[in-house]
Amino acid sequence: MKIGYLSNTYPVTSSTFIRREIRALEGQGITVMRYAIRRWADQLVDPLDREEQAKTRYLLTGQVPRLITGLFAEAVTNPIGLGRAIGTWGRLVRNAGGGLVRHAAYLMEAISLRRQARADGIAHIHAHFSTNAAAVALLCHRLGGPGYSFTAHGPDEFIDWGRSSLALKVAEARFVAAISQYCRVQLTLAAGMAHRDKIHIVRCGLDLSEFPPSKAGFDASAPFVCVGRLCPQKAQVLIVEATARVVRSHPQVKVRLIGDGESRADVEAAIARHGLEANIELLGWQANDVVRAELGRARALLLPSFAEGLPVVIMEALALGRPAISTFIAGIPELVDESCGWIIPAGSVDHIAEVMAACLATPPQALADKGATGRARVQLAHDIDTNARTLAACFAAVKQVSGQPSGVAPR
Repeated sequence: MKIGYLSNTYPVTSSTFIRREIRALEGQGITVMRYAIRRWADQLVDPLDREEQAKTRYLLTGQVPRLITGLFAEAVTNPIGLGRAIGTWGRLVRNAGGGLVRHAAYLMEAISLRRQARADGIAHIHAHFSTNAAAVALLCHRLGGPGYSFTAHGPDEFIDWGRSSLALKVAEARFVAAISQYCRVQLTLAAGMAHRDKIHIVRCGLDLSEFPPSKAGFDASAPFVCVGRLCPQKAQVLIVEATARVVRSHPQVKVRLIGDGESRADVEAAIARHGLEANIELLGWQANDVVRAELGRARALLLPSFAEGLPVVIMEALALGRPAISTFIAGIPELVDESCGWIIPAGSVDHIAEVMAACLATPPQALADKGATGRARVQLAHDIDTNARTLAACFAAVKQVSGQPSGVAPR
């Protein structure tokens, strides 16, 4: 079976889970063609991401003249399919409350995707995230292209599902993958119980051979490590504020922040304001092997986010045998509890400081025990080959389904 994988932007440094999933499916004999709407504007630091970029076909980046000519060609060669897609397009626009230009781009991208998928012999399109990539896959299907599915992650996807036409996307999809039980519940609330059976839990996974348990100890110099885009949702500024309190009793505490983004200036200003230049280091984006090495030397992963789905970096830290500190939001409690780390309310500097101090006071063997429990959980629920088999079974189940658009779907 030949599958098309569609993303908004691919590859990106923070979405290695898509690359791992694709390669795991290929390891099971499924041919995967990579499609993306746009190329990531930032520099890719990992060689495997650069390889993926070379394999990816882009619908928008550098393709604007082709999109315009494709629209006119579709009107001539596929007027029935175009009329059907325009009806669905109008529904997307109405639900969104506007956005004509943006949705016009979706329609033209869908035309390009249909034509490329036909030329490539694609039997099914799978999109990651239920936002614009799923909208393009839906419109492609209504044009007469292959059926589609998508993986929903959250949390932004569940903020205003009426405006994003989430119910329509679920109803038209052959199946939907949810990365957690929390995610499945949100999708069911959006689409209704009638569609619950087509929503399957397919968790993100790791190749555990790449994440052997770390042999590094938990001595006094072991730092807290945070990995992720520097943005308000990840709460790195609050990490700085909490460290300013912890340093009073633990003057040698170290924190290493891996990532970059719009909050960098705010993080740097907070570090300077509290005089924490010797305690907190910003490393920027790093290649996967560097991230693994940093996590493997950590006292604990520190990720006090406001908004997440279920971060893969938590799986990575636990797989390496390091405890995780995170927040009681979305799917995180399905993986993290007191047996493998600390879980706290989001948005509280007090709680971040308290768990940092508690972690610093925890004996090395107790930290190792937490890490071992975390690795066992990752082995049980987040092995990439096991989860890829689940996804492959979903693809196999729809292999014989007609690629023609289905009937009228709900708003």
